[in-house]
Amino acid sequence: MNRVVVSALVSGLLCAGVSSPALAQYKVVGPDGRITYTDRPPVDRPVKAVKPSGAVADNAALPYALRNVVARYPVTLYTSSACAACDAGRTLLKGRGVPFTEKTVTTSDDARVLQSREGTNQVPVVRIGSKQIAGYEQGEWTSYLDAAGYPSQSALPPTYRHPAATPLAPTANPPQLAPAADPAPTSSPEPAPASPGGTAPPGFRF
Repeated sequence: MNRVVVSALVSGLLCAGVSSPALAQYKVVGPDGRITYTDRPPVDRPVKAVKPSGAVADNAALPYALRNVVARYPVTLYTSSACAACDAGRTLLKGRGVPFTEKTVTTSDDARVLQSREGTNQVPVVRIGSKQIAGYEQGEWTSYLDAAGYPSQSALPPTYRHPAATPLAPTANPPQLAPAADPAPTSSPEPAPASPGGTAPPGFRF
């Protein structure tokens, strides 16, 4: 099995419990407005499939059968740079036409999130639904993709593009600069009223 240890990024860290709803597959809004996450779609109310990041997945352009598989068993790939096993895993998923979300582990923050979320400091890691596979072994990945129902050959539409990889740890939003205040209008002194022409009558002052 091929894997890369990212211990340099997570030295001294302890494995935290996985309690984040990011690993769930469905977001359910109850009658009282309460939001819960589950890996099984309830039958009594509509649900939305969610990505591991928590964002609602937009798979409307996928074929019906593939869309159902993606909703039940979303795929997330964790990778790092200069990782041949990561490249091989990515190539397998793309060659098979598997829609997936790729998260990169390049900083210490990324590594801490990986350790907390997946309980490992090794890449690649692939999550197929609730099943986690650490390291790359083509036969093992293929077996679990088969079991999930992903087609053995790509069924993606020609216009489909895999989303770009994004950092695993959320990045802080840059500070927003306050808009510059509009300069106060400068008022020019009003000219003094001109004296009316003609001769004023005796005793009258302007």
